[in-house]
Amino acid sequence: MPTYPNGNGARPRHRYVAVQRIIGILLMVFSLTLLIPVAVDFLYEHSETGEFVQSLGIAFLAGTLLWWPVRYARPELKNRDGFLIAVLFWVVLSAFAALPFFLHDDVWPSYTSALFEALSGLTTTGATAVPRGNIDLLPHALLWYRAQLHWLGGLGIIVLAVAVLPMLGIGGMQLARAEAPGPMKDARLTSRLIGAARALWTVYVLLTLACLLGYWGLGMPLFDALCNAMSTLATGGFATHSASLGYYNSAGIETIAILFMLFGASNFALHYLAWRDRSLRIYLRDTEFRVFIGIVLAMGALVCAPLYLGGIYPDLGSAIRKGLFQLVSYGTNSGFSTADPSLWPGYVPMLLVLASFMMSCSGGTGGGVKVIRLVLFVKQAAREMKRLVHPSAEVAIKLEGKIVPNDVVYAIGGFFSVYIGFTVALSFLMMMTGLDPVSAFSAVAACINNAGRGLYSVYDTVAGVSDFGKWVLMFAMLLGRLEIFTLLIVFTPTFWRR
Repeated sequence: MPTYPNGNGARPRHRYVAVQRIIGILLMVFSLTLLIPVAVDFLYEHSETGEFVQSLGIAFLAGTLLWWPVRYARPELKNRDGFLIAVLFWVVLSAFAALPFFLHDDVWPSYTSALFEALSGLTTTGATAVPRGNIDLLPHALLWYRAQLHWLGGLGIIVLAVAVLPMLGIGGMQLARAEAPGPMKDARLTSRLIGAARALWTVYVLLTLACLLGYWGLGMPLFDALCNAMSTLATGGFATHSASLGYYNSAGIETIAILFMLFGASNFALHYLAWRDRSLRIYLRDTEFRVFIGIVLAMGALVCAPLYLGGIYPDLGSAIRKGLFQLVSYGTNSGFSTADPSLWPGYVPMLLVLASFMMSCSGGTGGGVKVIRLVLFVKQAAREMKRLVHPSAEVAIKLEGKIVPNDVVYAIGGFFSVYIGFTVALSFLMMMTGLDPVSAFSAVAACINNAGRGLYSVYDTVAGVSDFGKWVLMFAMLLGRLEIFTLLIVFTPTFWRR
């Protein structure tokens, strides 16, 4: 059995020393980020400093108590450690991230509501428990903090899962695989993980700055531009006004938002490679990205056509502007809004909810089942139909010229089954809380896809949902962010056996 020496020559007494040490460090680092909203509060209202300082102290103390007893331990991360850290990263950080909201009890009257807001922020879901119309009344520090949670969560999804934690060794690679957004890792980035982490960080920051400059240059106030840019690249959706980006009523701002929501939902490995090679052909050569854009264009036509033909908007330009923005926002799981699609005719509202399941790429900040899984699922269906005609034929599934292993294909089939099963089961639970079927289904879809907005009574807030309903939706957020199986596996007896 391996030994883990510390400064006194003793050994840690439990199996999860590596987990304890990493979570302690992450919690301490996270607590220091609370200094930023403190600085924002000094610039504006001077009303929230105490809440953030208290939260910082509690989080830092908790992190220190976790880290200090095992500070010298250097155990090797095991496979199950990777899954446990992936789950605890979101759960523990959200539990402490909720403190500033809970201490500001005028808007979040219970810890459940505060935890919902924090988890929604860090998972880049964007659903809010703030009562309708009250976002405009929040102090600047809290508005900044909500956007900051999005930005850190989006960065965590990209860098933590893809590049940073694999540097921890074999167990680290298992952790990256546990939280990886897609079914297949990008081999182009795994050879130099430290460089990949820096590159992904750089691309994320540069795109955020570009979005900020775009918003600011088109007339958005600088503070709003900063917050909305962080939310946009994270495909989160927390905005600085209750009317979301519709508050500005600017076609230019909406165009910038569409562009950067698409950037956020795309594979950041592609952004890095395109930047490194100074070539846009990287995007065109990628199967997932081509299908992604194809889905956006096809669904865009299906959404905008009835808005114009049905006379919802007076001219084609307005129908395209409103329809395409809502489609990209729902589809990329961003959660911004310029119109309430619940009022739109026919199939359009439900098509937007459907888009939230399948319009984000692996390696991006969006949620849902991911385009690459959809591609492979369709290829598998086509293969099964060929086998019906030619039972003895050996038909391989290929992606970009490479054969996809059967275990990957079959795992995707299982993923789809479990994903749909949980969506249906959780929708019934939400109906038990008193929501109508469409609101219940759209709320679950919004949270399990980390999309933010639902329809009808949960279009702009879940403040009216019961505490039980909020816990159901928080579970859905974690399921979606952790790609279902990463969360479920920690509830199995096998996981905890030696």
